[in-house]
Order: sequence, then structure tokens, then C-alpha cells
Amino acid sequence: MVVDDHPMWRDAVARDLAEAGHEVVATAGEGRAAVRIAAAARPQVAVVDLQLPDISGVEVTRQLAAADPPVRVLVLSASGEQQDVLEAVKAGATGYLLKSAGREEFLDAVRRTGDGDAVFTPGLAGLILGEYRRLAAAPRPGDDGAPRLTERETEVLRLVAKGLTYKQIAERLVLSHRTVQNHVQNTLGKLQLHNRVELVRYAIEKGLDQED
Repeated sequence: MVVDDHPMWRDAVARDLAEAGHEVVATAGEGRAAVRIAAAARPQVAVVDLQLPDISGVEVTRQLAAADPPVRVLVLSASGEQQDVLEAVKAGATGYLLKSAGREEFLDAVRRTGDGDAVFTPGLAGLILGEYRRLAAAPRPGDDGAPRLTERETEVLRLVAKGLTYKQIAERLVLSHRTVQNHVQNTLGKLQLHNRVELVRYAIEKGLDQED
């Protein structure tokens, strides 16, 4: 699904997706319409602009990510401002790509978003991790009674925190792509998290990205 208030841009993005073999189930030019249409069209991935004429793309992202089933959101925006990026991620965006990205970079980002990967324009990933490290350094309530992960789940989580894709993790651990996805889904369920971005934050808070 493509959500953008500029008709020419919206049509061009939808056309690129269709030509690459993706099924575009819907398009929308306003935020409220996007949320309403998504409930019926049930897209797996929504490409969302932040600047919409009624409600913001951040609010659209929040509602789509909270839907049942949740929609994975790739924000496609002209803004690389820290506040815009962080608000989108906190709202549940799986990825954030600048509109200056090339066609192949965009299509790859859509594919990876569909797989549940956290996808960011180069340079923005460091911004996200820096914010999560800042939050991790803040005092937090005790986490006694935290769910116990299996050794394999912890191993996969550590590689997720290091920024590896599911394919890279599968190759590193000699597992199938589906097995890695299952471990991630099981971990999300145990930790009561909603997406891979929240999982990365959890892993960083636990210092797993620093371990060899």
C-alpha cells in the first residue's frame, strides 16, 4: 500500500512496485483514508509519507502498526531530521528511507521491510542506535522475572542487535531463513514486543550488541 498526498509521486511509487512484482492492493492520499482502506485491503507493507494533509504520517504509522494483523510500515520521506526519524520509529515504523534513495534501494527496502528487517537510509541507523543507547543508559525499573530465552534465541537476538539481516543470520548460524524468522517471532512473543525495531532496542539495553 502506498500513502502519499502527491498524486504523481504516489503513482510513480506504485508503478515501480508493480513492475518489480509486488501487488499494490491500495493507494491513499490522506492519512485517515489510509487507515480505513488498510483495514479492508490488509496490506503486508505500507509505504508512508510523513507529510499528509489531515493526520501525520507518524499517526498513520502508529495506527497501522497497532492494527490486527499489524502492517509493517516503511516511511518514505523527504525529511532526514532526527525528530521526524525518531518519532516514526517510536510509532512503530519498521524502516525509514529518504525520498532521495534510488529505485533499487527503495525496492530492496520494501522487500526487507516485508521480511521484518529494520531498514534505514545509511546514516539514519546510527542516529537510531544512538538514541536507543541514550535511553538504555537512563534508569529503568528492575526487570526481575524477565522471560527466559533459549540459548539459540539469545544467539539470534545478539546478531539482530548487531544489524545482521535474517539471511546473514541464517548463513552465520547455518539455519534456514524460516527458522531464523521463527526464533525472532518466538522472542518477540516472550518479550511482548511488537517489531524488530523494539527487539533491537531491547538487545542494546541488555548489552547484547557489545558481545562477541
